[in-house]
Amino acid sequence: MANHVSALKRAKQSEARRVRNRAYRTKVRNAVKEVGQAVLAGDKEQANAALCKAVSTIDKVAGKGVLHGSTASRYVARLSAQVAKLAV
Repeated sequence: MANHVSALKRAKQSEARRVRNRAYRTKVRNAVKEVGQAVLAGDKEQANAALCKAVSTIDKVAGKGVLHGSTASRYVARLSAQVAKLAV
């Protein structure tokens, strides 16, 4: 464990960030699952609504630095492609 005051503070900050980032990642995973379930069900309207919500969530999390920008873009592109296939 840290001994210096600054190191103790850093440990507390790191733990708080870890917990917060974990919650953000969970939100992203749940949003992606919602889109996947709607796609599997073949419900185009629900898939579009879930996609809109998922893209918003992914962009917010990427903006906070929890996800890398390229990772966020890849998630959005793959989800969009899945939803676009429903239209065909």
